[in-house]
Amino acid sequence: MSESKLYKYKMTVQNVVTSANLFNRIDLVKAASSLDNIEYEPEQFPGMVIRLDEPKTATLVFGSGKLVCTGAKSPEESRRAIFKIIEILKGYGTPIEKEPDIVVQNIVASGDLEMKLNLDDIILTLPNCEYEPEQFPGLIYRLKEPKVVLLLFGSGKVVCTGAKSEEDVIRAIERVKKSLIDEGLA
Repeated sequence: MSESKLYKYKMTVQNVVTSANLFNRIDLVKAASSLDNIEYEPEQFPGMVIRLDEPKTATLVFGSGKLVCTGAKSPEESRRAIFKIIEILKGYGTPIEKEPDIVVQNIVASGDLEMKLNLDDIILTLPNCEYEPEQFPGLIYRLKEPKVVLLLFGSGKVVCTGAKSEEDVIRAIERVKKSLIDEGLA
């Protein structure tokens, strides 16, 4: 999915969380002593953190061979970061022969619906909403398809979380806009 398609919907990906399985155990003590720019304090946390400048990400590396990459701005960027981490791990001697199993776990995107929203009316009309303005200024709208959560604000700003693809973000924005217009809420 190209950035331009999301841009058409006034949405920007803020973070992509991706998991990966390398199908191989990793000696974190050996890796930590061989690598620069890592954080590893096993008494505090069982994983090692490797930060990359390009793409700007942080990846948790566990001894089981599982990785969790955060901070990427697209699924492709996240995948690129994981392959860079694999090359780093191979460089210190970890044998990785299988193709990693990479899965996007969460995409967070933010943007603007370009319409003012009356959250008091929306909570009374749309299903699966929560709105407690004393606790949080946004309305929480849970969609079942795609399975995402939208935070809607009176200004028209929106945050989408829980998406597994950029297509999910687009479908969610299309769906919420249609619902708001169909119900006379926008």
